[in-house]
Amino acid sequence: MEQKGDIGLVGLAVMGENLVLNIESRGYTVAVYNRTTEKVDKFVQGRGAGKKFIGTHTIKELAASLKRPRKIMLMVKAGKAVDEFIEQLIPFLEPGDIIIDGGNSHFPDSIRRTKYLESKGLLFIGTGVSGGEEGALKGPSIMPGGSAAAWPAVKPIFQAISAKVDDGTPCCDWVGNDGAGHFVKMVHNGIEYGDMQLICECYQVMKEGLGMSNKEMHEEFAKWNEGELSSYLIEITRDILGYKNEEKKYTVDLILDTAGQKGTGKWTSVSALDLGIPMTMVSEAVFARCLSAVKDERVIASKILKGPGKKKAIAGKKAFVEDIRKAMYASKLTSYAQGYMLMREAAKEYKWDLNYGGIALLWRGGCIIRSTFLGKIKEAYDKNPELINLLLDSYFQKVMKNYQDSWRKVVATATMMGIPVPSMSSSLAFYDGYRHKNLPANLLQAQRDYFGAHTYERVDKPRGEFFHTNW
Repeated sequence: MEQKGDIGLVGLAVMGENLVLNIESRGYTVAVYNRTTEKVDKFVQGRGAGKKFIGTHTIKELAASLKRPRKIMLMVKAGKAVDEFIEQLIPFLEPGDIIIDGGNSHFPDSIRRTKYLESKGLLFIGTGVSGGEEGALKGPSIMPGGSAAAWPAVKPIFQAISAKVDDGTPCCDWVGNDGAGHFVKMVHNGIEYGDMQLICECYQVMKEGLGMSNKEMHEEFAKWNEGELSSYLIEITRDILGYKNEEKKYTVDLILDTAGQKGTGKWTSVSALDLGIPMTMVSEAVFARCLSAVKDERVIASKILKGPGKKKAIAGKKAFVEDIRKAMYASKLTSYAQGYMLMREAAKEYKWDLNYGGIALLWRGGCIIRSTFLGKIKEAYDKNPELINLLLDSYFQKVMKNYQDSWRKVVATATMMGIPVPSMSSSLAFYDGYRHKNLPANLLQAQRDYFGAHTYERVDKPRGEFFHTNW
């Protein structure tokens, strides 16, 4: 009897290869296809040799090699390529078959694809997969959304291959309908932008403000990784700061300071603007990358534009390093609070039933933002599933109360020294704005009414009544 695959995969780049090796290692038979068919043969005879793989050379052959309902996962470049493969697959599929998009697709595309495929009697899953190449092989964080009817057929495979937390719980569960999975993955990536920028700002303050060497910073990040900041990004920063090349030079010092980006951080910021959510820290992280990209202009500006005059040395180096650690943690908590504000608003807008504590659990292992701290978010939503903002949770309140003096000191000191800390300062400004009962928007509304007759509400009248003054 001809062997049939439990799942098929299209796209044998490194992520695709590693993912199917992970799936096969859990006892499943995987059918594989790649547009360049030589890659299929090379994989089956190479990394996949002697394992339960079915190499296929056409879409028709791929579909024919699978058990019903067919489950076919696309690991191809987001955008046009996904739609093209969907159209190629449809003629060979039957009602109830499932197409899975595992790329970094924009969530509106997943909303559209779910509706389109369901109209043809097929099912669709748009899933975020985080953890990079290593995660794909050893256990990623997986965030599936789309056609709810497809989840029971895919759940055993996805939960088997995903990362696990200490008690064995998989970092994979159903997120919600249509584009919910890719939306949560987008927010994950936006938070990742914020975390990375925040670490870089602390690095610059330590390097320029305190004159710390790479060795000293490496040792400090190693200590931080043992405490409440313990996370994948702190861990790799520790390693980067300690790494020397063959010539015994620190590699980090040889890297040009122009940062790349693939667009998911921008998507998060645009989505926040569309939904009216002040996700300031991620937006500043995106803009910081944009500013880094104008390297030639910055070189010219550095010779013309002057900063502070005489820089006052920072007293108490050890104490200030601890201030930096506390400022990073407070900023990080604020960034996550903003991310959850965005997810709450999106859930209302797109009618998703998101499990906020469950999302934190999905991020506890396998993904780029995995950290010990995510357990605190899970605890906060376990205590109060209706929590309107993470900053109002008792743990978050306590951190902000105890760490804000250090937070303010670092932002103020960096500003006085002319060291840019856009993400850290914006997160502090957000915190202060959020905790203020009254903001100066009354004056802003008066201005709008003055030049455009936009009207305003009054503090002494019920909400919803609008007034205009002939200024």
